[in-house]
Amino acid sequence: MGKFKKNQGGDMPAISTASLPDIVFMLLFFFMVATVMRQNTLKIENNLPFADQVEKLDKKDLVMYIYAGKPSANYRNFGTESRIQLNDDFADVKDIAAFIAAERASKREELIPFLTTALKVDKDANMGLIGDIKQELRKVNALKINYTTKKGSVMSNN
Repeated sequence: MGKFKKNQGGDMPAISTASLPDIVFMLLFFFMVATVMRQNTLKIENNLPFADQVEKLDKKDLVMYIYAGKPSANYRNFGTESRIQLNDDFADVKDIAAFIAAERASKREELIPFLTTALKVDKDANMGLIGDIKQELRKVNALKINYTTKKGSVMSNN
């Protein structure tokens, strides 16, 4: 019986860290898949109007967004009149045709007929500017227009 001795040191056994890289990569992959990146940084005020008859857009990747409204407090040096924002930059009405052409060029040819232009317009925006936007959309044959409402839903105007 003298062969078996109790461990006198009382040291804890080492913890195996062999699976730690697997756990780290699994968490990294999860956050990469679950994270949604912001598409545009708004430079305008965007208090959307309320609508009682709304329809959701199914495919968000087939939507081209045009924002219109007064510049937000950080961008007051651009004036206080309603402005157009395409992607992350202020634009003029004449820039809409190039924007639509670039968006169409970035999509596959069979998806182009399904592209929708969503107008995210501030409820206090100048309606003359909105009329000019719609005229420019007619010129480039972008006739499928939707108006985004307060609840994030979209009211169709086909």
